[in-house]
Amino acid sequence: MEANRDIARIISEAKKKTQCKVYIKGDIPKPLLDNQPFQSFEGKDCFLLIGDWEDINSWMERNKDKITESNITLESRYSALPLKDLTTVQARVEPGAIIREGAEIGRDCIIMMGAVINIGASIGDRTMVDMNAVIGAKAGIGKDCHIGAGAVIAGILEPPSVKPVTIGDSVLIGANAVVLEGVTVGGNAIVAAGSVVLKDVPHGMVVAGIPAKIIKSSSEVKGDKKTILKELRKR
Repeated sequence: MEANRDIARIISEAKKKTQCKVYIKGDIPKPLLDNQPFQSFEGKDCFLLIGDWEDINSWMERNKDKITESNITLESRYSALPLKDLTTVQARVEPGAIIREGAEIGRDCIIMMGAVINIGASIGDRTMVDMNAVIGAKAGIGKDCHIGAGAVIAGILEPPSVKPVTIGDSVLIGANAVVLEGVTVGGNAIVAAGSVVLKDVPHGMVVAGIPAKIIKSSSEVKGDKKTILKELRKR
């Protein structure tokens, strides 16, 4: 329980920000934008302001007589955590993926479009998180795994859980499968598409159904149905 309380504390105590980009036109002297709590960039006939909406809006109110036109784009609203700095990630991250600060992404992973990885989650080397999969807070996923499109690996933040999901190495999670809080999936296991996993999955087993039950050993599954393509992991 302490782990999810730590995350809740981080979110609760973080300064909530509304990140935005604002284009403005008008008779605006450049020095008027110096030493502000937001960034400003001068274009051909406009300025681009980037930062927290509260700071930018306050400045715009003070200088509204100088602004003739503005265009505002909010990127979030009262967000407690920024997105992860992707320059620190040695993996392939496709456009539209959302990775929160505090998540760990291993080397040569693939994070596909629409995937969401929350704070405290850990993704092992060479693991693929497919389109629209959700990896919840503090979930731990091993190396050389495939998390199928639309799959949900539950987090421990809310509802609170003592134990996060742990997934071993070389595990295949099928599309739209759900692994609930506290579950451990052993290495080389396979979770069939659409399954809901409520209990631990032993090493090397295949589970399927709602709730998921063991149906056979993964050694009985043909190689072409469980092979991880290493060539896809190249950056």
